[in-house]
Amino acid sequence: MEYTSIFPALITEALSTVRYPGSGKNIVELGMVADDLRIDGNKVSFSIIFEKSTDPFKASLLKSAEAAIKLKVPSAEVSINTIVPDSTPKAEVRPVLPGVKNIVAISSGKGGVGKSTVAANLAVALAADGYRVGLLDADIFGPSVPKMFGLENAELYMHEVDGRNLIIPAEKYGVKVLSIGFLIDPSSAAVWRGAMASNALKQLIEQADWGELDYFLIDMPPGTSDIHLTLVQTLGLTGTLVVTTPQQVAIADARKGIAMFRDSKINVPVLGIVDNMAWFTPEPHPEERYYLFGNDEDVDALAKEFDVPVLARIPLVSAVGAHSDSGSPIVLEPTASAMAFRHCAHELIEAVDRRNGNLPPTQKVSVH
Repeated sequence: MEYTSIFPALITEALSTVRYPGSGKNIVELGMVADDLRIDGNKVSFSIIFEKSTDPFKASLLKSAEAAIKLKVPSAEVSINTIVPDSTPKAEVRPVLPGVKNIVAISSGKGGVGKSTVAANLAVALAADGYRVGLLDADIFGPSVPKMFGLENAELYMHEVDGRNLIIPAEKYGVKVLSIGFLIDPSSAAVWRGAMASNALKQLIEQADWGELDYFLIDMPPGTSDIHLTLVQTLGLTGTLVVTTPQQVAIADARKGIAMFRDSKINVPVLGIVDNMAWFTPEPHPEERYYLFGNDEDVDALAKEFDVPVLARIPLVSAVGAHSDSGSPIVLEPTASAMAFRHCAHELIEAVDRRNGNLPPTQKVSVH
């Protein structure tokens, strides 16, 4: 059998005779012929684009197009597909914390190592240096930030921003503060199932007006839990700061925390370690040091193991706890302890700058 040679121009010429009813134009002029024409011998395939799947002329146009080609090339085997562009309105995906430059999780392997104290003093120190700072108390099970800022009786309000009702964070010492502690009775135990705690955390992140921030610090619960997973699924963290004491049991738990953030599925940079309660110093004798929990060597070994820096060593001084209990972070005072926290804040700034200069932005974790 002899076949007529088929060229694309021949097919286009044939289709230009097929008019769309009521338009006065042919389907080529209207841009209804897709750019997917395939010719294999006498086999011809292409697609016609319809605005709606319910186009009343779809069936007749397909028949007319096939007939037009057959008229030009009787031996042609014609296969016509239909394309209907997805016209479903896409739900607007709002970026989470679009005005925040750096998001740092303050974490620890175990409780009682002073993680919240470090977070509160770092936030106030950064704000005192002129940075725009937010602090989220994500320790759902033991929120302590309200007390450390003297905000136990704070009342939260909402206002409308771009059509959304958002929580207005409390503000003190130049720091925007939110805590689950603002939403529960401080005299009652917070009993949360995993999903409840995770939803509460997401609400404080996504439904609050944090505005423009240079640093958004998150005081994490100790250990590794659903809250940590919720956080990395909700936000792309700049990095995490791990707080530990020189005590062996604290270092062992800090090791687990670092390993969690370093896991390939999470992949959050560890900015450094804070050696808290590194030694005890009597306030009348600031030059004296008593290593109650262990020496520097154990924390240094942990840092070397994971190739991360020790950003600061904070002494154990009774005034630190007293100031936290009174709602006035000690970093505001002209003391040796305050200097240690301010030094830690400066080291954190440098660590964040190094991280941003060497690594791409951290992506949210996708769990399937």
